[in-house]
Amino acid sequence: MELTSLEPRRKGLTQLYLDGEPGPKLDTEVVLLARLQPGDILSEEELQQLVERSDARRAQEKALYLLEHRSHSKRELTEKIARTAASREAAQAAADHLEEIGLVDDRAFAETYARELFQRKRYGARRVRQELSRKGIGRDIIDQVLEQYQDMDQAAGENIALVLERRYPTWREDEKARRRAVALQRLGYSFEQVRAVMGGLDTE
Repeated sequence: MELTSLEPRRKGLTQLYLDGEPGPKLDTEVVLLARLQPGDILSEEELQQLVERSDARRAQEKALYLLEHRSHSKRELTEKIARTAASREAAQAAADHLEEIGLVDDRAFAETYARELFQRKRYGARRVRQELSRKGIGRDIIDQVLEQYQDMDQAAGENIALVLERRYPTWREDEKARRRAVALQRLGYSFEQVRAVMGGLDTE
């Protein structure tokens, strides 16, 4: 196949034209490093290698960009890369590499995320477990992390009372607000915990 022309595209890509027809879009850095020029003859194998190098570089660059903004679990990072920048194989390889060098650490991510959910969002343990699982954290790590928060069950009443006053300030007087307040179960508290706190505050 003859490389008849190369045209720059958005997002750091270069469009290849092969035998006059549109070919793959490659990462521009890969194109430059390969020193591709119109008139070059590429075999199918050479083209496939270029595509794979481009895919790998796009995945790595996207991974680093995402990690600059906030930490991610390994599965979350892989899915975001595969959805927006590269193949799933390249995304998985990029995540594996970053895990190997310590830039992706599911245990550290789970500890930080659990602390945020417990302390800032006032979630109960059940909801925290669900959110960690949704991020792709394994059950063993979740169990280990939540062991550190066993006393949060004792603080459940305080958290429920705080959220009640913040989100449903009229629940004592307004029956509709009271019924909505029972939905605090979605934060990870049991129906019994919510009703117990509402009953105690109402009595006070």
